Amino acid sequence: MELMTTIIIFAISIPAAFILGLLFFKWRTESKIGRAKNHAEQIRSEARKEAEMILKDSQANILKEEIKLKDQISKEKDKFEDEMRKKEGEIFKEQLQIKDKENNIKQQLEEIVKKEKEIKSSQQSIEDKKKFLEAKQEEVDAKHKEALEKLQKISGLTKEEVIEELKNQLINDAKNGVAKMVKDIKDQARETADKEAKEIVVGAIQRTAADHSADTTLSVVNLPNDEIKGRIIGREGRNIRSFEQATGIEVIVDDTPGAVVLSGFDPYRRAIAKNALEKLIQDGRVHPGKIEEIVEKSKKELENEIKELGQDTVMDLGVHNLNPELIKLIGRLNYRTSYGQNVLLHSIECAKLCGLMAAELDYDVKLAVRAGLLHDIGKAVDQYQEGTHVELGIELAKKYKEHKIIINAIASHHEDAPIMHPIASLVMAADAISSSRPGARRETLGNYLQRLEKLEAVAMGYDGVTKSYAIQAGREIRVLVENEQVDDARADMLASDIAEKIQNEMKYPGHIKVTVIREYRASSIAK
Repeated sequence: MELMTTIIIFAISIPAAFILGLLFFKWRTESKIGRAKNHAEQIRSEARKEAEMILKDSQANILKEEIKLKDQISKEKDKFEDEMRKKEGEIFKEQLQIKDKENNIKQQLEEIVKKEKEIKSSQQSIEDKKKFLEAKQEEVDAKHKEALEKLQKISGLTKEEVIEELKNQLINDAKNGVAKMVKDIKDQARETADKEAKEIVVGAIQRTAADHSADTTLSVVNLPNDEIKGRIIGREGRNIRSFEQATGIEVIVDDTPGAVVLSGFDPYRRAIAKNALEKLIQDGRVHPGKIEEIVEKSKKELENEIKELGQDTVMDLGVHNLNPELIKLIGRLNYRTSYGQNVLLHSIECAKLCGLMAAELDYDVKLAVRAGLLHDIGKAVDQYQEGTHVELGIELAKKYKEHKIIINAIASHHEDAPIMHPIASLVMAADAISSSRPGARRETLGNYLQRLEKLEAVAMGYDGVTKSYAIQAGREIRVLVENEQVDDARADMLASDIAEKIQNEMKYPGHIKVTVIREYRASSIAK
């Protein structure tokens, strides 16, 4: 019985164990599969995350490249637009110049047509006068013949004797008249000789003098567009402050379109500032570091320009063996003014005048030219050193071993020292002539305006004048006259009368052109 029980239990336990083994194996297998699935899912999740990160990085790189490309395109576009604006400005200037030339040509043609009309009118007038004179001559001949016949009958003289008597009388009368006329002309010449001689000398000097244009305290820098003003000012004004500190020149940025103004009393520093600002605008990068770099570069460039200008000056004048430092100082005189007159141009003018006068008087021309050129050399340094320009000029001349005659000319050209040689007298005379000639030194604004007002008032004082306008900075006055009151002949006389009155009553630099305009207008109404 126990055996049967054992066999039954054994028979039952074997399947049960088998089933349990199967169940355990299944559970274990499913557990491994689950872990494998979880691991695969984890790997898939990590791969997905890594792929997303790679995608994000690639998108960020692409975005950066797009931004970089856009910036590059924007810069190229701005550069292209700047060049186009510059080209447009140049084209506009050329168009204006062409238009001005066309207007000048048109005006010249109008003047030619007017002159032709005047010539025709004059020719007609001459013809009329010629006919009138011929008629008068015939009348005089007839009366003369009649008078001869009467005299012959009354006096009993022959015709030849009467003619000889009349001839002698006419010759004596003519001699007396000519003598009186010559005396009057000589008296008048004596009265006006001094004035006319001065005017001739001043006119000759003015025609041969060098042209000059002296800056006062302002320089204008043109801008390609008004947007650049913001870069010049910078954030909270840091760029403009850096520029003013580096150059010592005030920058005025106002509402004036397409321009900024540089203000300063020193033309040398103002030239550096203008050159530097133009370079900054052209470069487009405006910041404190760049400003200092460009200003230093502009200083070096200006020093080279000054040296070249000095060399060109001494070469043009034929002055040799000058110390290189003196040559630099001569070039620096271009950035020094005296009463609005450019000192370098004044010195060149004095040198030429001294050379001309020395040649006429048989003095050393080269030494005279050298003295005239160096007489104001002290003005190149008097703004930075103590002493007058005469004292500093003497020191420089002695330092660089100039001739004693030149040193005396520098010392005596303002009568601060006795004249030791005639060349010093020539330098003094040339300095006075160059400084006082018409147009050499500037008028004040008030005197300038008063002169223009007086110029117009002189023309308005004549009958038939309706309006007068002073133009070309007072170098020309245009007078409008009534057509009915003033004819062509009277217009010519009126222009001459006005010019003579201006010459006698006013003081002015250069010449003043008087233009009388006589215009005929016809009007009608269409009904």
